[in-house]
Amino acid sequence: MSTSVGTAILGAGIFAKEAHIPALGFLGDAAAPLKAVYSRSEKSSRDLADFAATTLKLTTPPDVYHDGDKATDLDALLARTDIHSVIIALPITLQPSIVLKALAAGKHVLSEKPVAPDVASGIELIKTYNSTYKPKGLIWRVAENFEAEKAVQAAAEAIRAGKIGKVIFFKAVVVNYIDKTSKWYLSPWRTVPDYQGGFLLDGGVHTIAVLRTVLPHRLTHLSGFASLNKDYLAPHDTIHAIVKADSQFHGTVELTWANPTSSRSTADGFVITGTDGWLTVDHSWQPKPVFRVVITSVVKAEGEPEREVEEVIEHPINGVAEEIGSFFRAIGGQNEAGFNLGDPLEALRDVAFIQAGLNSNGQLVDLIDLVPSTLDV
Repeated sequence: MSTSVGTAILGAGIFAKEAHIPALGFLGDAAAPLKAVYSRSEKSSRDLADFAATTLKLTTPPDVYHDGDKATDLDALLARTDIHSVIIALPITLQPSIVLKALAAGKHVLSEKPVAPDVASGIELIKTYNSTYKPKGLIWRVAENFEAEKAVQAAAEAIRAGKIGKVIFFKAVVVNYIDKTSKWYLSPWRTVPDYQGGFLLDGGVHTIAVLRTVLPHRLTHLSGFASLNKDYLAPHDTIHAIVKADSQFHGTVELTWANPTSSRSTADGFVITGTDGWLTVDHSWQPKPVFRVVITSVVKAEGEPEREVEEVIEHPINGVAEEIGSFFRAIGGQNEAGFNLGDPLEALRDVAFIQAGLNSNGQLVDLIDLVPSTLDV
């Protein structure tokens, strides 16, 4: 991309350092140059800038912006004409207001999931974008890296190609262990969350994004229960739900951050079952971080016994780079066929699922009623 205009990262937390900066390095010239970083504190902003300079091999660190000085605050950063976009990785309840501030300043925006802390605020945010900023040609995407993983998209393509026949049921099981020493728990806004669901919202939307991407029909109804099993993970740490895709198929979703030990459950992952086979999706970090899809197709030939054919698809975990690269290509006017990465309305449906799971208490919730099909105004 042109070096005359660049991007900025707003937020200097763990994900900015461990995911966004390395992703920019992976993309190289396909990404806009990082020209500035912002955090509420000068120290964290300066630390991120120094880390970026080392990781990206910059001759000079990106400019440092922080609160407390009008010359270096967020407004000053957004006033720069040489920055055409921002990547936002701030606390969940703060992000919507910063998304609007950046759009109002004429910047393209990639904001981290979830799109908003709840459905109501998400609807208003998307309506404002659609009515005020989208007509101006500004691009806003929600960074949901699981939907961008090549293996997840390959799973979706396999299902649409009929490799397992017609989907008839599914299950998703995600088991996590969080203790008080976890780097994810120690972020102050996670320790005392001011948004529904705690880790269930922050991390659970990933699971729903995978289902949304791979399943051929939208999930329409949910009945479930939520609970708190570890007091320090308040307000909730576990959801169990039965889910339906209208008259098409049904399945179960188990989400927990309350596993008693750090060892992962062997049942962790996704299983999509069809009339002619099944497909699994899981990921592992050893010996290298990968997403793996295993497709088992039942082959039926007249006069021969049924047989199973297995296909394995494996891709390195690289969803953050994929979503950022797609964002910059969209800014450059490249219309990409296939998956519509980062659609705020689709990301809101992920939030709606978690919200329904938290509030159902066994009652049937209509997910379609929660989020209208269009939010044009």
